[in-house]
Amino acid sequence: MTEKAYEMTVGLEVHVELLTRSKMFCRCSTRFGDPPNTNVCPVCLGLPGALPVPNLEAVKLALRAALGLGAKINLESGFDRKNYFYPDLTKGYQITQYRTPLAQDGSIEISEPKKRIRIRRIHLEEDTGKSIHAGDDITTAGYSLIDFNRSGVPLIEIVSEPDIASPEEARQYLEKLQRTLRFAGVSDVKMEEGSMRVDCNISVRPTGSTRPGVPVEIKNLSSFRAVVKALSYEFERQVAALEAGERVVRETRHWDEAKNVTRPMRAKETSEDYRYFPEPDLPPLVLDEAFIREVRDNMPRLPDEIAAYYTEKLGLTEYDAQVLTLDPNLCSFFEKCVEKGAEPKMAANWIMGEVLGYMNRAGLTYEEIPVTPENLVELLELIKAGTISGKIAKDVLVKTIETGKSPSVVVEEEGLRQVSDEGELLAIIEQVIAANPGPVQDVRNGKEKAIGFLVGQVMKATKGRANPAKVNIMLKEKILS
Repeated sequence: MTEKAYEMTVGLEVHVELLTRSKMFCRCSTRFGDPPNTNVCPVCLGLPGALPVPNLEAVKLALRAALGLGAKINLESGFDRKNYFYPDLTKGYQITQYRTPLAQDGSIEISEPKKRIRIRRIHLEEDTGKSIHAGDDITTAGYSLIDFNRSGVPLIEIVSEPDIASPEEARQYLEKLQRTLRFAGVSDVKMEEGSMRVDCNISVRPTGSTRPGVPVEIKNLSSFRAVVKALSYEFERQVAALEAGERVVRETRHWDEAKNVTRPMRAKETSEDYRYFPEPDLPPLVLDEAFIREVRDNMPRLPDEIAAYYTEKLGLTEYDAQVLTLDPNLCSFFEKCVEKGAEPKMAANWIMGEVLGYMNRAGLTYEEIPVTPENLVELLELIKAGTISGKIAKDVLVKTIETGKSPSVVVEEEGLRQVSDEGELLAIIEQVIAANPGPVQDVRNGKEKAIGFLVGQVMKATKGRANPAKVNIMLKEKILS
Protein backbone atom coordinates (compact mmCIF):
# COMPACT_ATOMS: atom_id res chain seq x y z
CA MET A 1 0.00 0.00 0.00
CA THR A 2 1.15 3.56 -0.61
CA GLU A 3 1.35 6.44 1.83
CA LYS A 4 -1.86 7.92 0.38
CA ALA A 5 -3.70 4.80 1.44
CA TYR A 6 -3.45 6.01 5.04
CA GLU A 7 -4.80 9.06 6.82
CA MET A 8 -3.82 10.71 10.08
CA THR A 9 -6.11 11.88 12.83
CA VAL A 10 -4.70 14.43 15.25
CA GLY A 11 -5.95 16.00 18.46
CA LEU A 12 -3.91 18.64 20.26
CA GLU A 13 -3.54 19.40 23.95
CA VAL A 14 -2.15 22.90 24.42
CA HIS A 15 -0.85 24.05 27.80
CA VAL A 16 -0.85 27.84 28.20
CA GLU A 17 0.59 29.72 31.15
CA LEU A 18 -1.71 32.55 32.23
CA LEU A 19 -0.45 36.13 32.43
CA THR A 20 -0.73 36.54 36.19
CA ARG A 21 1.84 37.98 38.57
CA SER A 22 1.33 35.26 41.17
CA LYS A 23 0.86 31.49 41.05
CA MET A 24 -2.37 29.54 40.87
CA PHE A 25 -2.75 28.67 44.53
CA CYS A 26 -0.21 30.88 46.34
CA ARG A 27 1.31 34.37 46.20
CA CYS A 28 4.70 33.39 44.76
CA SER A 29 5.87 35.34 41.71
CA THR A 30 5.50 33.88 38.22
CA ARG A 31 8.34 36.02 36.85
CA PHE A 32 10.35 34.17 34.19
CA GLY A 33 14.13 33.98 34.39
CA ASP A 34 14.62 34.47 38.14
CA PRO A 35 17.35 32.38 39.86
CA PRO A 36 16.26 28.76 40.36
CA ASN A 37 14.11 27.91 43.35
CA THR A 38 13.68 31.51 44.54
CA ASN A 39 9.94 31.87 43.81
CA VAL A 40 8.72 29.06 46.05
CA CYS A 41 6.77 28.64 49.28
CA PRO A 42 5.20 25.82 51.35
CA VAL A 43 2.09 25.81 49.13
CA CYS A 44 3.76 25.39 45.73
CA LEU A 45 6.35 23.03 47.24
CA GLY A 46 3.54 20.88 48.66
CA LEU A 47 4.75 20.94 52.25
CA PRO A 48 2.47 19.38 54.88
CA GLY A 49 -0.26 21.64 56.23
CA ALA A 50 -0.05 24.21 53.41
CA LEU A 51 -3.44 25.00 51.88
CA PRO A 52 -4.14 26.26 48.33
CA VAL A 53 -6.23 29.38 47.60
CA PRO A 54 -7.37 29.93 43.97
CA ASN A 55 -6.08 32.96 42.08
CA LEU A 56 -9.06 35.11 41.02
CA GLU A 57 -7.12 36.75 38.17
CA ALA A 58 -6.27 33.31 36.76
CA VAL A 59 -9.98 32.44 36.72
CA LYS A 60 -10.75 35.70 34.87
CA LEU A 61 -8.04 35.05 32.27
CA ALA A 62 -9.23 31.49 31.76
CA LEU A 63 -12.74 32.85 31.18
CA ARG A 64 -11.34 35.30 28.62
CA ALA A 65 -9.76 32.41 26.77
CA ALA A 66 -13.01 30.46 26.82
CA LEU A 67 -15.03 33.42 25.57
CA GLY A 68 -12.46 34.16 22.86
CA LEU A 69 -12.73 30.57 21.65
CA GLY A 70 -16.53 30.56 21.68
CA ALA A 71 -16.75 27.95 24.42
CA LYS A 72 -19.64 27.26 26.77
CA ILE A 73 -18.88 28.32 30.36
CA ASN A 74 -19.81 25.93 33.14
CA LEU A 75 -21.19 27.92 36.06
CA GLU A 76 -20.00 25.23 38.45
CA SER A 77 -16.76 23.32 38.00
CA GLY A 78 -14.33 21.80 40.44
CA PHE A 79 -10.72 20.94 41.14
CA ASP A 80 -9.34 17.40 41.26
CA ARG A 81 -6.10 15.73 42.21
CA LYS A 82 -4.23 14.05 39.39
CA ASN A 83 -1.79 11.67 41.04
CA TYR A 84 1.58 10.82 39.55
CA PHE A 85 5.15 10.70 40.74
CA TYR A 86 7.71 12.64 38.74
CA PRO A 87 10.71 14.53 40.16
CA ASP A 88 9.29 17.92 39.13
CA LEU A 89 6.01 17.43 41.03
CA THR A 90 6.76 17.80 44.72
CA LYS A 91 3.29 17.00 46.03
CA GLY A 92 3.00 13.77 44.09
CA TYR A 93 -0.18 15.14 42.53
CA GLN A 94 -1.28 18.04 40.34
CA ILE A 95 -4.35 20.16 41.04
CA THR A 96 -6.40 20.23 37.84
CA GLN A 97 -9.98 19.99 36.60
CA TYR A 98 -11.03 16.51 35.51
CA ARG A 99 -14.71 15.85 36.19
CA THR A 100 -16.07 19.22 35.05
CA PRO A 101 -13.88 21.73 33.20
CA LEU A 102 -14.30 25.49 33.35
CA ALA A 103 -15.52 25.50 29.73
CA GLN A 104 -16.18 23.20 26.79
CA ASP A 105 -17.44 23.05 23.20
CA GLY A 106 -15.43 25.88 21.62
CA SER A 107 -13.83 25.99 18.16
CA ILE A 108 -11.24 27.57 15.89
CA GLU A 109 -11.71 28.06 12.15
CA ILE A 110 -8.74 27.54 9.84
CA SER A 111 -8.56 28.67 6.23
CA GLU A 112 -6.73 26.02 4.16
CA PRO A 113 -8.87 24.01 3.88
CA LYS A 114 -11.66 26.08 5.39
CA LYS A 115 -12.83 24.00 8.32
CA ARG A 116 -13.73 24.30 11.97
CA ILE A 117 -11.60 22.51 14.57
CA ARG A 118 -13.69 21.73 17.63
CA ILE A 119 -12.38 22.33 21.13
CA ARG A 120 -13.53 19.70 23.59
CA ARG A 121 -12.62 21.37 26.87
CA ILE A 122 -10.70 24.19 28.55
CA HIS A 123 -9.66 23.57 32.11
CA LEU A 124 -7.58 25.25 34.82
CA GLU A 125 -4.60 23.62 36.48
CA GLU A 126 -1.15 24.31 37.90
CA ASP A 127 2.18 23.84 36.15
CA THR A 128 4.96 21.55 37.29
CA GLY A 129 8.59 22.34 37.97
CA LYS A 130 11.28 22.20 35.30
CA SER A 131 13.92 19.49 34.97
CA ILE A 132 17.36 20.50 33.71
CA HIS A 133 19.31 17.49 32.47
CA ALA A 134 23.11 17.31 32.61
CA GLY A 135 23.61 16.44 28.97
CA ASP A 136 21.97 16.84 25.57
CA ASP A 137 19.89 13.70 25.83
CA ILE A 138 17.65 12.78 28.77
CA THR A 139 18.49 9.11 28.23
CA THR A 140 22.24 9.65 28.73
CA ALA A 141 22.30 12.48 31.29
CA GLY A 142 24.36 11.65 34.36
CA TYR A 143 22.02 13.63 36.62
CA SER A 144 19.20 16.18 36.53
CA LEU A 145 18.47 19.38 38.47
CA ILE A 146 15.00 20.67 39.34
CA ASP A 147 13.85 24.29 39.32
CA PHE A 148 10.53 24.68 41.15
CA ASN A 149 9.97 28.35 40.20
CA ARG A 150 7.49 27.22 37.55
CA SER A 151 5.71 24.82 39.91
CA GLY A 152 2.24 26.19 40.60
CA VAL A 153 2.16 28.72 37.74
CA PRO A 154 -1.47 28.91 36.53
CA LEU A 155 -2.24 27.04 33.31
CA ILE A 156 -5.15 26.40 31.06
CA GLU A 157 -5.17 23.23 29.03
CA ILE A 158 -7.05 23.50 25.73
CA VAL A 159 -7.98 20.10 24.33
CA SER A 160 -9.14 19.83 20.73
CA GLU A 161 -11.26 17.10 19.21
CA PRO A 162 -9.35 14.83 16.78
CA ASP A 163 -10.47 16.97 13.82
CA ILE A 164 -7.00 17.75 12.46
CA ALA A 165 -5.96 15.77 9.38
CA SER A 166 -2.47 17.06 8.53
CA PRO A 167 0.59 18.78 10.01
CA GLU A 168 -0.36 21.95 8.11
CA GLU A 169 -3.82 22.00 9.67
CA ALA A 170 -2.18 21.60 13.08
CA ARG A 171 0.07 24.58 12.38
CA GLN A 172 -2.84 26.76 11.29
CA TYR A 173 -4.86 25.79 14.36
CA LEU A 174 -1.98 26.60 16.71
CA GLU A 175 -1.17 29.92 15.02
CA LYS A 176 -4.82 31.01 15.24
CA LEU A 177 -5.01 29.86 18.87
CA GLN A 178 -1.82 31.71 19.78
CA ARG A 179 -3.01 34.95 18.15
CA THR A 180 -6.40 34.75 19.86
CA LEU A 181 -4.91 34.21 23.31
CA ARG A 182 -2.31 36.95 22.81
CA PHE A 183 -4.91 39.53 21.73
CA ALA A 184 -7.22 38.48 24.57
CA GLY A 185 -4.41 39.26 27.03
CA VAL A 186 -4.58 35.72 28.40
CA SER A 187 -0.90 34.85 28.00
CA ASP A 188 2.27 36.03 26.29
CA VAL A 189 2.23 32.56 24.62
CA LYS A 190 6.02 32.64 24.22
CA MET A 191 6.88 29.11 23.21
CA GLU A 192 10.60 29.77 23.68
CA GLU A 193 9.91 30.48 27.37
CA GLY A 194 7.56 27.54 27.83
CA SER A 195 4.40 29.58 28.28
CA MET A 196 2.77 27.65 25.42
CA ARG A 197 3.52 23.94 25.00
CA VAL A 198 1.88 21.35 22.79
CA ASP A 199 1.14 17.64 23.17
CA CYS A 200 0.05 15.88 19.97
CA ASN A 201 -2.14 12.78 19.89
CA ILE A 202 -1.84 11.13 16.48
CA SER A 203 -3.31 7.93 15.10
CA VAL A 204 -3.09 6.43 11.62
CA ARG A 205 -5.66 4.29 9.83
CA PRO A 206 -6.41 3.14 6.26
CA THR A 207 -8.05 5.92 4.26
CA GLY A 208 -11.82 5.73 4.54
CA SER A 209 -11.81 3.40 7.54
CA THR A 210 -14.20 4.23 10.38
CA ARG A 211 -12.19 2.28 12.92
CA PRO A 212 -9.87 4.58 14.92
CA GLY A 213 -6.15 3.95 14.82
CA VAL A 214 -4.06 3.47 17.96
CA PRO A 215 -3.29 6.90 19.48
CA VAL A 216 0.30 7.86 20.20
CA GLU A 217 1.14 10.95 22.23
CA ILE A 218 4.10 13.22 21.44
CA LYS A 219 4.91 15.33 24.51
CA ASN A 220 6.05 18.88 25.14
CA LEU A 221 6.63 20.36 21.70
CA SER A 222 7.82 23.94 21.96
CA SER A 223 7.52 25.32 18.42
CA PHE A 224 5.17 25.11 15.46
CA ARG A 225 8.05 23.81 13.38
CA ALA A 226 8.56 20.97 15.84
CA VAL A 227 4.84 20.11 15.73
CA VAL A 228 4.84 19.91 11.93
CA LYS A 229 8.03 17.84 11.77
CA ALA A 230 7.04 15.52 14.63
CA LEU A 231 3.61 14.78 13.14
CA SER A 232 5.13 14.17 9.71
CA TYR A 233 7.72 11.79 11.12
CA GLU A 234 5.27 9.94 13.36
CA PHE A 235 2.84 9.46 10.46
CA GLU A 236 5.62 7.89 8.38
CA ARG A 237 6.70 5.70 11.30
CA GLN A 238 3.20 4.37 11.94
CA VAL A 239 2.51 3.79 8.23
CA ALA A 240 5.74 1.80 7.94
CA ALA A 241 4.76 -0.29 10.97
CA LEU A 242 1.29 -1.03 9.61
CA GLU A 243 2.62 -1.98 6.17
CA ALA A 244 5.09 -4.33 7.83
CA GLY A 245 2.24 -6.01 9.68
CA GLU A 246 3.38 -4.68 13.04
CA ARG A 247 1.17 -3.42 15.84
CA VAL A 248 1.28 0.29 16.75
CA VAL A 249 1.69 0.58 20.52
CA ARG A 250 -0.27 3.08 22.59
CA GLU A 251 2.51 5.09 24.19
CA THR A 252 3.97 8.50 24.95
CA ARG A 253 6.92 9.56 22.81
CA HIS A 254 9.52 12.32 22.94
CA TRP A 255 10.52 14.45 19.93
CA ASP A 256 14.28 14.41 19.40
CA GLU A 257 14.93 17.79 17.81
CA ALA A 258 18.55 17.00 16.96
CA LYS A 259 17.79 13.77 15.07
CA ASN A 260 14.26 14.61 13.86
CA VAL A 261 12.75 11.42 15.25
CA THR A 262 10.31 10.48 17.99
CA ARG A 263 11.52 8.16 20.75
CA PRO A 264 9.54 6.08 23.27
CA MET A 265 9.22 7.61 26.74
CA ARG A 266 6.70 5.42 28.56
CA ALA A 267 3.48 3.49 28.13
CA LYS A 268 0.55 5.84 27.70
CA GLU A 269 -1.28 6.42 30.97
CA THR A 270 -5.06 6.24 31.21
CA SER A 271 -7.33 8.19 33.53
CA GLU A 272 -7.37 5.20 35.88
CA ASP A 273 -3.57 5.44 36.22
CA TYR A 274 -3.89 8.96 37.58
CA ARG A 275 -6.42 7.98 40.30
CA TYR A 276 -8.35 11.24 40.05
CA PHE A 277 -10.43 12.31 43.03
CA PRO A 278 -11.94 15.67 44.13
CA GLU A 279 -9.41 18.06 45.67
CA PRO A 280 -10.36 17.98 49.39
CA ASP A 281 -8.74 21.36 50.17
CA LEU A 282 -10.74 23.33 47.59
CA PRO A 283 -14.52 23.90 47.31
CA PRO A 284 -16.31 23.81 43.94
CA LEU A 285 -15.61 26.78 41.64
CA VAL A 286 -18.99 28.50 41.36
CA LEU A 287 -19.47 31.45 38.96
CA ASP A 288 -22.49 33.65 38.39
CA GLU A 289 -23.72 35.32 35.23
CA ALA A 290 -22.79 38.80 36.49
CA PHE A 291 -19.16 37.75 36.92
CA ILE A 292 -19.02 36.23 33.45
CA ARG A 293 -20.70 39.32 31.98
CA GLU A 294 -18.07 41.55 33.63
CA VAL A 295 -15.28 39.50 32.05
CA ARG A 296 -17.05 39.58 28.66
CA ASP A 297 -17.59 43.36 28.84
CA ASN A 298 -13.87 43.90 29.46
CA MET A 299 -12.68 41.60 26.66
CA PRO A 300 -10.09 43.17 24.34
CA ARG A 301 -10.83 43.09 20.63
CA LEU A 302 -9.85 39.82 18.96
CA PRO A 303 -8.01 39.40 15.61
CA ASP A 304 -11.03 38.42 13.49
CA GLU A 305 -13.00 41.45 14.65
CA ILE A 306 -10.09 43.80 14.03
CA ALA A 307 -9.33 42.31 10.60
CA ALA A 308 -12.98 42.75 9.56
CA TYR A 309 -12.81 46.43 10.56
CA TYR A 310 -9.62 46.91 8.56
CA THR A 311 -11.12 45.44 5.39
CA GLU A 312 -14.64 46.86 5.68
CA LYS A 313 -13.91 50.33 7.10
CA LEU A 314 -10.29 51.11 6.21
CA GLY A 315 -10.26 49.54 2.76
CA LEU A 316 -7.35 47.18 3.36
CA THR A 317 -7.02 43.81 1.65
CA GLU A 318 -7.61 40.57 3.52
CA TYR A 319 -3.87 39.90 3.34
CA ASP A 320 -3.05 43.31 4.82
CA ALA A 321 -5.49 42.72 7.66
CA GLN A 322 -4.08 39.29 8.47
CA VAL A 323 -0.49 40.57 8.62
CA LEU A 324 -1.35 43.60 10.75
CA THR A 325 -3.22 41.43 13.26
CA LEU A 326 -0.31 39.04 13.80
CA ASP A 327 0.40 40.75 17.11
CA PRO A 328 -1.32 43.34 19.36
CA ASN A 329 1.76 45.58 19.33
CA LEU A 330 1.82 45.67 15.53
CA CYS A 331 -1.91 46.29 15.43
CA SER A 332 -1.63 49.14 17.94
CA PHE A 333 1.26 50.71 16.02
CA PHE A 334 -0.74 50.73 12.77
CA GLU A 335 -3.82 52.22 14.42
CA LYS A 336 -1.79 54.98 16.06
CA CYS A 337 -0.39 55.89 12.63
CA VAL A 338 -3.92 56.12 11.23
CA GLU A 339 -5.08 58.17 14.23
CA LYS A 340 -2.27 60.64 13.55
CA GLY A 341 -3.43 61.15 9.98
CA ALA A 342 -1.72 58.48 7.88
CA GLU A 343 -3.65 57.12 4.90
CA PRO A 344 -4.43 53.51 5.98
CA LYS A 345 -3.25 51.69 2.84
CA MET A 346 -0.05 53.71 2.59
CA ALA A 347 0.70 53.14 6.27
CA ALA A 348 -0.03 49.42 5.94
CA ASN A 349 2.30 49.08 2.95
CA TRP A 350 5.18 50.81 4.72
CA ILE A 351 4.69 48.88 7.96
CA MET A 352 4.47 45.50 6.23
CA GLY A 353 7.29 46.26 3.82
CA GLU A 354 9.96 48.54 5.24
CA VAL A 355 9.30 48.46 8.99
CA LEU A 356 8.84 44.69 9.29
CA GLY A 357 11.68 44.16 6.82
CA TYR A 358 14.03 46.16 9.04
CA MET A 359 12.82 44.28 12.12
CA ASN A 360 13.40 40.91 10.47
CA ARG A 361 16.93 41.86 9.48
CA ALA A 362 17.67 43.17 12.97
CA GLY A 363 16.03 40.25 14.76
CA LEU A 364 13.54 42.50 16.58
CA THR A 365 10.27 41.32 18.10
CA TYR A 366 6.87 42.99 17.80
CA GLU A 367 7.49 44.49 21.23
CA GLU A 368 10.53 46.28 19.79
CA ILE A 369 9.10 48.23 16.82
CA PRO A 370 12.04 50.58 16.19
CA VAL A 371 10.23 53.69 14.92
CA THR A 372 7.53 55.80 16.55
CA PRO A 373 4.11 56.28 14.90
CA GLU A 374 4.83 60.03 14.85
CA ASN A 375 8.02 59.57 12.84
CA LEU A 376 6.49 57.14 10.36
CA VAL A 377 3.52 59.46 9.76
CA GLU A 378 5.92 62.38 9.26
CA LEU A 379 7.87 60.31 6.72
CA LEU A 380 4.69 59.48 4.79
CA GLU A 381 3.73 63.16 4.74
CA LEU A 382 7.13 64.04 3.25
CA ILE A 383 6.49 61.53 0.46
CA LYS A 384 2.96 62.81 -0.22
CA ALA A 385 4.19 66.40 -0.30
CA GLY A 386 6.85 65.50 -2.86
CA THR A 387 9.61 66.57 -0.51
CA ILE A 388 11.32 63.19 -0.92
CA SER A 389 10.83 60.26 -3.27
CA GLY A 390 9.69 56.84 -2.10
CA LYS A 391 13.15 55.45 -2.78
CA ILE A 392 14.87 58.13 -0.71
CA ALA A 393 12.25 57.65 2.01
CA LYS A 394 13.50 54.10 2.59
CA ASP A 395 16.97 55.45 3.42
CA VAL A 396 15.44 58.18 5.59
CA LEU A 397 13.52 55.57 7.57
CA VAL A 398 16.69 53.63 8.34
CA LYS A 399 18.54 56.80 9.38
CA THR A 400 15.58 57.83 11.54
CA ILE A 401 15.62 54.46 13.30
CA GLU A 402 19.37 54.41 13.81
CA THR A 403 19.80 58.05 14.91
CA GLY A 404 16.50 58.75 16.62
CA LYS A 405 16.20 61.98 14.62
CA SER A 406 12.93 62.90 12.96
CA PRO A 407 12.58 62.30 9.19
CA SER A 408 12.48 66.06 8.50
CA VAL A 409 15.75 66.59 10.33
CA VAL A 410 17.38 63.68 8.49
CA VAL A 411 16.23 65.06 5.13
CA GLU A 412 17.64 68.52 5.84
CA GLU A 413 20.93 67.35 7.38
CA GLU A 414 21.58 64.84 4.58
CA GLY A 415 20.46 67.16 1.79
CA LEU A 416 17.87 64.65 0.57
CA ARG A 417 15.09 67.03 -0.39
CA GLN A 418 13.66 66.06 -3.77
CA VAL A 419 14.76 68.23 -6.72
CA SER A 420 11.66 69.68 -8.37
CA ASP A 421 13.05 73.01 -9.55
CA GLU A 422 12.63 73.02 -13.33
CA GLY A 423 15.71 75.13 -13.97
CA GLU A 424 17.97 72.80 -12.00
CA LEU A 425 16.39 69.70 -13.58
CA LEU A 426 16.60 71.12 -17.11
CA ALA A 427 20.37 71.55 -16.87
CA ILE A 428 20.80 67.93 -15.82
CA ILE A 429 18.34 66.66 -18.45
CA GLU A 430 20.27 68.47 -21.21
CA GLN A 431 23.49 66.82 -20.05
CA VAL A 432 21.83 63.36 -20.06
CA ILE A 433 20.38 63.92 -23.55
CA ALA A 434 23.77 65.00 -24.89
CA ALA A 435 25.50 61.97 -23.38
CA ASN A 436 22.98 59.37 -24.66
CA PRO A 437 22.17 59.99 -28.37
CA GLY A 438 21.14 56.34 -28.98
CA PRO A 439 18.34 56.16 -26.40
CA VAL A 440 17.25 59.70 -27.35
CA GLN A 441 16.78 58.54 -30.95
CA ASP A 442 14.88 55.48 -29.70
CA VAL A 443 12.45 57.79 -27.89
CA ARG A 444 11.95 59.78 -31.09
CA ASN A 445 11.26 56.48 -32.89
CA GLY A 446 8.47 55.68 -30.43
CA LYS A 447 10.29 53.21 -28.18
CA GLU A 448 8.75 53.99 -24.78
CA LYS A 449 11.17 51.83 -22.81
CA ALA A 450 14.04 54.13 -23.76
CA ILE A 451 12.54 56.97 -21.73
CA GLY A 452 12.89 54.82 -18.61
CA PHE A 453 16.62 54.50 -19.21
CA LEU A 454 17.00 58.25 -19.53
CA VAL A 455 14.92 58.91 -16.39
CA GLY A 456 17.25 56.50 -14.58
CA GLN A 457 20.27 58.48 -15.76
CA VAL A 458 18.78 61.70 -14.40
CA MET A 459 17.97 60.00 -11.10
CA LYS A 460 21.55 58.71 -10.95
CA ALA A 461 22.94 62.18 -11.60
CA THR A 462 20.81 63.64 -8.79
CA LYS A 463 21.52 60.71 -6.42
CA GLY A 464 17.87 59.77 -6.48
CA ARG A 465 16.63 63.19 -5.45
CA ALA A 466 14.93 64.22 -8.70
CA ASN A 467 11.16 64.08 -8.98
CA PRO A 468 10.79 61.13 -11.38
CA ALA A 469 7.33 62.11 -12.64
CA LYS A 470 8.50 65.62 -13.49
CA VAL A 471 11.70 64.28 -15.07
CA ASN A 472 9.64 61.96 -17.30
CA ILE A 473 7.50 64.84 -18.59
CA MET A 474 10.42 67.21 -19.09
CA LEU A 475 12.49 64.59 -20.98
CA LYS A 476 9.70 63.89 -23.42
CA GLU A 477 9.07 67.59 -23.98
CA LYS A 478 12.76 68.29 -24.59
CA ILE A 479 13.34 65.32 -26.90
CA LEU A 480 10.14 65.50 -28.92
CA SER A 481 9.82 69.28 -29.25
